[in-house]
Amino acid sequence: MEQVKIGKFIAQCRKNKNMTQAELAEKLNITDRAISKWETGKGMPDSSIMLELCNELDITVNELLSGEMIEMNNYDKKAEENLLKLNKSNENKNKILLKFRIVIVLLVFILALIGLYRFAIQVSKSNLDRALMNAKDIYEINIRINKLEEKVNELEKNYNHE
Repeated sequence: MEQVKIGKFIAQCRKNKNMTQAELAEKLNITDRAISKWETGKGMPDSSIMLELCNELDITVNELLSGEMIEMNNYDKKAEENLLKLNKSNENKNKILLKFRIVIVLLVFILALIGLYRFAIQVSKSNLDRALMNAKDIYEINIRINKLEEKVNELEKNYNHE
């Protein structure tokens, strides 16, 4: 689809009907900014509005999608071309959507891995903290045992001297 060509055609048809963008927009119950987007080739009319747009501009959908007036002897050929272009456009959009979905799935997967990694680090840190506390407790117990052993040795010496 040649959006710029179609946009210029919409503008030409609108002007041929002596309508402003605002007037056409009002008849279609949309904003004049939408009309401006179409006419500058930055967007296309939604399929739900195409028939109404064509009726207001006295053109066919085939002419709208071709971006030009079509003579009756070329009408079938142009209709087939437009159908093929629409089909190709839809295929491209579907490919883009598929790629977008794949990227989203990969991002979710990566975020899940990061979450698991952070959780594993937290668990490891927590286990390390507990191990350090246990080591500290064991160290303090050893110090007490050593002091007790020293006292026992001292008491034994004193007892043996007497």
